[in-house]
Amino acid sequence: MTRRRFYAPSKAFSFDLKSLTLQAEEARHLRDVLRLRPGDRVYVFDGAGKEFDCSIEESRKDRARLKVLAEVAPARPESPLQLTLAVALLKSDKFDLVVQKATELGVARVVPVATKLADIRLRDDSDADKRVTRWQRIAVEASKQSGRALVPEVTHPISFSELVKATDAAGQLKLMFSEREGQSLLEMKNILDANQHRITALVGSEGGWTDEEISLARDNSWGVVTLGGRTLRAETAAIIAAVLLQNLYGDLS
Repeated sequence: MTRRRFYAPSKAFSFDLKSLTLQAEEARHLRDVLRLRPGDRVYVFDGAGKEFDCSIEESRKDRARLKVLAEVAPARPESPLQLTLAVALLKSDKFDLVVQKATELGVARVVPVATKLADIRLRDDSDADKRVTRWQRIAVEASKQSGRALVPEVTHPISFSELVKATDAAGQLKLMFSEREGQSLLEMKNILDANQHRITALVGSEGGWTDEEISLARDNSWGVVTLGGRTLRAETAAIIAAVLLQNLYGDLS
Protein backbone atom coordinates (compact mmCIF):
# COMPACT_ATOMS: atom_id res chain seq x y z
CA MET A 1 0.00 0.00 0.00
CA THR A 2 1.29 3.47 -0.90
CA ARG A 3 2.21 5.52 2.13
CA ARG A 4 0.15 8.61 2.85
CA ARG A 5 3.09 10.94 3.46
CA PHE A 6 3.24 14.42 4.94
CA TYR A 7 6.04 16.86 5.60
CA ALA A 8 6.71 18.53 8.93
CA PRO A 9 9.95 20.40 9.73
CA SER A 10 11.83 19.49 12.89
CA LYS A 11 10.34 22.45 14.76
CA ALA A 12 6.84 20.95 14.31
CA PHE A 13 7.76 18.00 16.55
CA SER A 14 7.53 18.03 20.33
CA PHE A 15 10.77 18.03 22.29
CA ASP A 16 10.44 14.32 23.11
CA LEU A 17 9.42 13.40 19.51
CA LYS A 18 6.17 11.90 20.79
CA SER A 19 3.86 14.21 18.84
CA LEU A 20 3.82 16.78 16.07
CA THR A 21 1.57 19.37 14.48
CA LEU A 22 0.87 19.72 10.78
CA GLN A 23 0.13 23.28 9.72
CA ALA A 24 -1.60 25.07 6.85
CA GLU A 25 -1.37 23.26 3.49
CA GLU A 26 -0.33 19.89 4.96
CA ALA A 27 -3.20 19.93 7.45
CA ARG A 28 -5.72 20.96 4.79
CA HIS A 29 -4.48 18.22 2.46
CA LEU A 30 -4.88 15.66 5.23
CA ARG A 31 -8.42 16.71 6.08
CA ASP A 32 -9.99 18.14 2.91
CA VAL A 33 -8.25 16.23 0.11
CA LEU A 34 -7.54 12.81 1.59
CA ARG A 35 -10.43 13.11 4.09
CA LEU A 36 -8.48 11.44 6.87
CA ARG A 37 -9.87 11.40 10.36
CA PRO A 38 -8.67 10.81 13.95
CA GLY A 39 -7.33 7.29 14.32
CA ASP A 40 -6.08 7.02 10.73
CA ARG A 41 -2.41 6.16 10.22
CA VAL A 42 -0.06 8.35 8.17
CA TYR A 43 3.69 8.84 7.69
CA VAL A 44 5.52 12.07 8.31
CA PHE A 45 9.07 12.97 7.20
CA ASP A 46 11.08 15.86 8.61
CA GLY A 47 13.09 16.82 5.52
CA ALA A 48 16.34 15.97 7.31
CA GLY A 49 16.22 12.23 6.61
CA LYS A 50 13.87 10.88 9.28
CA GLU A 51 10.41 9.41 8.81
CA PHE A 52 7.76 8.47 11.37
CA ASP A 53 4.68 6.28 11.59
CA CYS A 54 1.94 8.39 13.14
CA SER A 55 -1.75 8.34 14.04
CA ILE A 56 -4.07 11.33 13.77
CA GLU A 57 -5.30 12.62 17.13
CA GLU A 58 -7.06 15.83 16.04
CA SER A 59 -7.77 17.37 12.65
CA ARG A 60 -8.88 20.94 12.09
CA LYS A 61 -9.07 23.12 9.00
CA ASP A 62 -5.56 24.55 9.32
CA ARG A 63 -3.95 22.33 11.94
CA ALA A 64 -3.66 18.64 12.70
CA ARG A 65 -2.15 17.05 15.80
CA LEU A 66 -0.51 13.64 15.34
CA LYS A 67 0.88 11.08 17.73
CA VAL A 68 4.26 9.59 16.81
CA LEU A 69 4.10 5.80 17.05
CA ALA A 70 7.60 4.90 15.83
CA GLU A 71 10.48 6.04 13.69
CA VAL A 72 10.61 4.01 10.48
CA ALA A 73 12.92 3.64 7.51
CA PRO A 74 12.15 6.19 4.79
CA ALA A 75 10.00 5.00 1.90
CA ARG A 76 13.04 5.27 -0.38
CA PRO A 77 16.76 5.23 0.52
CA GLU A 78 19.05 8.15 -0.18
CA SER A 79 21.69 7.93 -2.88
CA PRO A 80 25.27 7.29 -1.72
CA LEU A 81 26.29 10.18 -3.99
CA GLN A 82 26.18 13.64 -2.44
CA LEU A 83 25.38 15.53 -5.62
CA THR A 84 25.15 19.30 -5.76
CA LEU A 85 23.49 20.53 -8.95
CA ALA A 86 24.48 24.13 -9.74
CA VAL A 87 22.36 25.60 -12.54
CA ALA A 88 22.38 28.97 -14.26
CA LEU A 89 19.28 31.02 -13.52
CA LEU A 90 16.51 30.02 -15.92
CA LYS A 91 13.00 31.31 -16.52
CA SER A 92 10.71 30.30 -13.64
CA ASP A 93 8.95 27.30 -15.17
CA LYS A 94 12.25 25.85 -16.42
CA PHE A 95 14.01 26.20 -13.09
CA ASP A 96 10.90 24.79 -11.37
CA LEU A 97 11.24 21.69 -13.55
CA VAL A 98 14.94 21.32 -12.74
CA VAL A 99 14.27 21.49 -8.98
CA GLN A 100 11.45 18.97 -9.22
CA LYS A 101 13.33 16.42 -11.31
CA ALA A 102 16.62 16.90 -9.45
CA THR A 103 14.81 16.09 -6.21
CA GLU A 104 13.23 12.97 -7.72
CA LEU A 105 16.68 11.89 -8.93
CA GLY A 106 18.24 12.13 -5.47
CA VAL A 107 20.21 15.38 -5.73
CA ALA A 108 21.32 16.64 -2.31
CA ARG A 109 21.47 20.37 -3.07
CA VAL A 110 20.47 22.78 -5.84
CA VAL A 111 22.41 26.01 -6.33
CA PRO A 112 21.03 28.77 -8.62
CA VAL A 113 23.91 30.56 -10.32
CA ALA A 114 24.04 34.05 -11.83
CA THR A 115 26.07 33.67 -15.03
CA LYS A 116 26.89 36.17 -17.77
CA LEU A 117 24.40 34.62 -20.22
CA ALA A 118 21.75 33.57 -17.67
CA ASP A 119 18.15 33.69 -18.91
CA ILE A 120 17.04 36.06 -16.16
CA ARG A 121 18.41 38.74 -13.85
CA LEU A 122 17.17 39.04 -10.27
CA ARG A 123 15.80 42.46 -9.41
CA ASP A 124 16.82 42.49 -5.76
CA ASP A 125 17.12 40.33 -2.62
CA SER A 126 13.35 40.25 -2.22
CA ASP A 127 12.98 38.79 -5.71
CA ALA A 128 15.62 36.16 -4.90
CA ASP A 129 13.95 35.28 -1.59
CA LYS A 130 10.57 34.75 -3.25
CA ARG A 131 12.06 32.48 -5.88
CA VAL A 132 14.00 30.41 -3.35
CA THR A 133 10.87 30.00 -1.21
CA ARG A 134 9.00 28.74 -4.27
CA TRP A 135 11.79 26.35 -5.29
CA GLN A 136 12.10 24.98 -1.76
CA ARG A 137 8.36 24.29 -1.71
CA ILE A 138 8.68 22.43 -5.02
CA ALA A 139 11.51 20.37 -3.50
CA VAL A 140 9.30 19.43 -0.54
CA GLU A 141 6.49 18.27 -2.82
CA ALA A 142 8.90 16.30 -5.01
CA SER A 143 10.42 14.63 -1.94
CA LYS A 144 6.96 13.67 -0.76
CA GLN A 145 6.07 12.18 -4.14
CA SER A 146 9.35 10.33 -4.66
CA GLY A 147 9.56 8.77 -1.21
CA ARG A 148 12.54 10.75 0.06
CA ALA A 149 12.74 11.77 3.71
CA LEU A 150 15.48 14.27 2.90
CA VAL A 151 14.48 17.51 1.19
CA PRO A 152 17.35 18.94 -0.86
CA GLU A 153 18.39 22.45 0.02
CA VAL A 154 17.83 25.13 -2.61
CA THR A 155 20.36 27.82 -1.79
CA HIS A 156 20.20 31.55 -2.32
CA PRO A 157 21.53 32.44 -5.81
CA ILE A 158 25.27 33.06 -6.02
CA SER A 159 27.55 34.46 -8.70
CA PHE A 160 29.46 32.24 -11.10
CA SER A 161 32.84 33.42 -9.85
CA GLU A 162 31.85 32.85 -6.22
CA LEU A 163 30.85 29.26 -7.04
CA VAL A 164 33.88 28.26 -9.09
CA LYS A 165 36.38 29.86 -6.70
CA ALA A 166 34.87 28.30 -3.57
CA THR A 167 37.28 26.22 -1.52
CA ASP A 168 35.93 22.70 -1.18
CA ALA A 169 36.78 19.87 1.18
CA ALA A 170 39.08 17.13 -0.03
CA GLY A 171 37.43 14.61 -2.31
CA GLN A 172 35.03 17.04 -3.96
CA LEU A 173 34.81 16.55 -7.72
CA LYS A 174 33.80 19.64 -9.72
CA LEU A 175 32.39 19.24 -13.23
CA MET A 176 31.23 21.97 -15.61
CA PHE A 177 28.89 20.71 -18.33
CA SER A 178 29.47 22.64 -21.55
CA GLU A 179 28.48 22.41 -25.20
CA ARG A 180 32.16 22.84 -26.19
CA GLU A 181 35.79 22.56 -25.11
CA GLY A 182 35.32 19.47 -22.97
CA GLN A 183 35.51 15.68 -22.89
CA SER A 184 32.70 13.17 -22.67
CA LEU A 185 31.92 11.85 -19.21
CA LEU A 186 32.96 8.39 -20.37
CA GLU A 187 36.39 9.71 -21.40
CA MET A 188 36.80 11.47 -18.08
CA LYS A 189 35.62 8.45 -16.09
CA ASN A 190 38.86 6.66 -16.88
CA ILE A 191 40.79 9.16 -14.78
CA LEU A 192 38.17 9.71 -12.05
CA ASP A 193 37.88 7.95 -8.72
CA ALA A 194 35.39 5.08 -9.04
CA ASN A 195 34.44 5.58 -5.38
CA GLN A 196 33.53 9.24 -5.79
CA HIS A 197 30.90 10.34 -3.24
CA ARG A 198 30.79 14.15 -3.50
CA ILE A 199 30.28 15.95 -6.81
CA THR A 200 29.22 19.42 -7.86
CA ALA A 201 27.80 19.54 -11.39
CA LEU A 202 27.52 22.97 -13.03
CA VAL A 203 25.14 23.52 -15.95
CA GLY A 204 24.80 26.72 -17.94
CA SER A 205 21.93 28.65 -19.46
CA GLU A 206 20.46 28.44 -22.97
CA GLY A 207 23.25 30.78 -24.08
CA GLY A 208 25.95 28.52 -22.69
CA TRP A 209 29.26 29.74 -21.29
CA THR A 210 31.55 32.56 -22.28
CA ASP A 211 35.22 31.81 -23.00
CA GLU A 212 36.11 33.68 -19.82
CA GLU A 213 33.82 31.52 -17.69
CA ILE A 214 35.25 28.29 -19.09
CA SER A 215 38.80 29.53 -18.50
CA LEU A 216 37.98 30.60 -14.93
CA ALA A 217 36.47 27.19 -14.20
CA ARG A 218 39.52 25.36 -15.58
CA ASP A 219 41.84 27.62 -13.56
CA ASN A 220 39.96 26.54 -10.42
CA SER A 221 40.21 22.78 -11.07
CA TRP A 222 36.83 22.18 -12.71
CA GLY A 223 36.69 19.43 -15.31
CA VAL A 224 34.76 20.39 -18.46
CA VAL A 225 32.29 17.78 -19.74
CA THR A 226 30.28 17.71 -22.96
CA LEU A 227 27.00 15.89 -23.54
CA GLY A 228 27.35 14.95 -27.19
CA GLY A 229 26.89 16.78 -30.47
CA ARG A 230 23.28 17.89 -30.13
CA THR A 231 22.24 21.21 -28.65
CA LEU A 232 20.19 20.63 -25.50
CA ARG A 233 17.89 22.96 -23.64
CA ALA A 234 19.38 24.03 -20.32
CA GLU A 235 16.78 22.21 -18.24
CA THR A 236 17.33 19.04 -20.27
CA ALA A 237 21.10 19.24 -19.77
CA ALA A 238 20.69 19.69 -16.01
CA ILE A 239 18.45 16.64 -15.71
CA ILE A 240 20.72 14.52 -17.92
CA ALA A 241 23.79 15.53 -15.89
CA ALA A 242 22.07 14.35 -12.71
CA VAL A 243 21.00 11.07 -14.33
CA LEU A 244 24.47 10.29 -15.71
CA LEU A 245 26.25 11.01 -12.44
CA GLN A 246 23.72 9.03 -10.41
CA ASN A 247 24.21 6.18 -12.85
CA LEU A 248 27.99 6.25 -12.50
CA TYR A 249 28.34 7.00 -8.78
CA GLY A 250 24.90 6.84 -7.18
CA ASP A 251 21.94 4.50 -7.07
CA LEU A 252 20.66 4.45 -10.67
CA SER A 253 23.12 1.84 -11.93
